[in-house]
Amino acid sequence: MLKQIAPDIWHMEAGIQTAGIPLTARMTVVRFKDGRVWIHSPVRFGPEVRAQIARLGEVAWIVAPNRAHHMFMGKCKQAFPDARLYGAPGLERKRWDLADLHPLGDAVEPAWAADLDQVLVRGIPLVNETVWFHKASATLIATDLLQCWCGQLDWRAAAYARLTGVRGHLDVPHTVRLATRDRAAATASLQSLLRWPFTRVITAHNAIIEQDAHGAVERALARFSR
Repeated sequence: MLKQIAPDIWHMEAGIQTAGIPLTARMTVVRFKDGRVWIHSPVRFGPEVRAQIARLGEVAWIVAPNRAHHMFMGKCKQAFPDARLYGAPGLERKRWDLADLHPLGDAVEPAWAADLDQVLVRGIPLVNETVWFHKASATLIATDLLQCWCGQLDWRAAAYARLTGVRGHLDVPHTVRLATRDRAAATASLQSLLRWPFTRVITAHNAIIEQDAHGAVERALARFSR
């Protein structure tokens, strides 16, 4: 079921497997000031969660924030057929079945601007991730660009987290570093996140950072920039 993080923002984790590694993926749900609902990186959910989301308000938007987190977009659209789909640039070529997929850009959608700010991170075309700032809760919403895998994990997941440099602390994983094609462009995009006064970081895998969140992102981005 959805769990509330702060006023008007919820999350849900679901188990998945990637390359034989068991891990969790997180969906984030935001209710805007006008009562409409925005779903970020949907995961698989059943009728109980669908009803829970529907009680929050009208689901108006479903977002695939990068080129990897799109697996359950179609199922989520079936659950909320009136919602508009948005996705990472280039995802429309990969998910031709999502006929009404609108590409995300550098500018936040006007209907979202009162509640969210965003940065499309340039220089990593394999990922093309957009990172968000939810103003009311002072929350940074990331997907794969910032990761922190904490607590008890399956040994395969723990080994993968150590290998990619995100076991127990927030960082830009080595997989993203290797996918970077223009380090200067990526660094400029990521550094622009630091202007936001966030006090929390939601990631798509494992951790939500509540303590010294801004400092943790600063340190991660400093290591990435080197």
